Amino acid sequence: RLLTAGTACALGKKYTPLSLAKSLQLRGLRADFRATGQTGILISGSGLPMDAVVADFVAGASELLSPDAHPEHWDVIEGQGSLFHPSYAGVSLGLLHGSQPDVVVLCHEAGRDFLMGLESYRTPGLLETMDLTLKLGSRTNPHIRCAGGAINTSRLSTRQARSTLARHAAESGLPTAEPMRGGPEFEQLVDCCLEQ
Repeated sequence: RLLTAGTACALGKKYTPLSLAKSLQLRGLRADFRATGQTGILISGSGLPMDAVVADFVAGASELLSPDAHPEHWDVIEGQGSLFHPSYAGVSLGLLHGSQPDVVVLCHEAGRDFLMGLESYRTPGLLETMDLTLKLGSRTNPHIRCAGGAINTSRLSTRQARSTLARHAAESGLPTAEPMRGGPEFEQLVDCCLEQ
């Protein structure tokens, strides 16, 4: 199972898993995008809207979304909210615990300094997000690992975007890509997702 987790809301936790699932399929692997929000459900035709699930049952609903499958099969799960967003952290944590991901890909938007809707809260960095996500995720999957980052660079020029991706990759030691732009960075991210 692969889950996207984010530093904030509305920055690529839907587009990234759609791109990853498609890339895995193009490599000949069995992979399904698992939608957790209304728009993702409209795109894929199935899923569970986590914001409509009673809080006590979010983890259980997340577990139902990606049941045990053949070891070669990938469930690529759409992330929701952020563990750092006071308004949405409960859903994010329930999704993380219930989906029990083997791999997480961290999503971030370049240049977003504060949480959307809560401008008095700063947006955490990828390393801080990775540390907390892996710590909390290890509660239900002790073997959870981070494959890398997906950075929304829509506000940047191509040169600025490549520089930003290289900087984040150097800081984390993991592949960092922009799924909308694709390219070798994205292929490296997919490669890292597949590592055992």
